[in-house]
Amino acid sequence: MKALTANRLDDGEVVFWNRGAWVERFADAELFANDASGEAAEGAGKSQPNTVIDVYLIDLIESEGLWAPLSFRERIRALGPLNHPTHGKQAEGGAAIEALRHAAGASRSTGRVNLIKRK
Repeated sequence: MKALTANRLDDGEVVFWNRGAWVERFADAELFANDASGEAAEGAGKSQPNTVIDVYLIDLIESEGLWAPLSFRERIRALGPLNHPTHGKQAEGGAAIEALRHAAGASRSTGRVNLIKRK
């Protein structure tokens, strides 16, 4: 599974693609079962150059019955600042946040690696 992520230009917020719009919560992100549909969404996301920057797909793993980013970097981006449990997106709590916190894996997202190679 994959999800599409980027950073919003006006405030730098990490956002995720959900059926034609950018959302702030990973739990609300649209999940893609194959590369073809993910790449189609990536193209659609890149068509909004005045809204977001650095659009790329991230790899996901199953964690506690929900999906979470495979790479540690992407889990941090999805949780928000980790300096204190009451800051950022992690302060909301809930099953989706717990799945992000307990997910394992330290691999780089293939989408991020491809983005780095293009630069």
